[in-house]
Amino acid sequence: MDTVLSHFAVSVTELKRNYADILKQADDAPVAVLNHNRPEAYLLPASHYERLMAHLEDLEDAKLVRERADGPFVEVRLDEL
Repeated sequence: MDTVLSHFAVSVTELKRNYADILKQADDAPVAVLNHNRPEAYLLPASHYERLMAHLEDLEDAKLVRERADGPFVEVRLDEL
């Protein structure tokens, strides 16, 4: 059995018939789109997707900070910039 990674799921057919209502009911949460009772896709409201992408960027930045924490460092004076 496939895991559905959403609290809200609809069939492909239902999504085609009631797209606007489904987005309204989802209330900024992801919607699992099922095909033959298996997750086919996930529908994300734009605001949810934007938060997700910002979070991924933060994780990538944190990883880079950890990788560079021990140097090497370059000494620079402000008047040289």
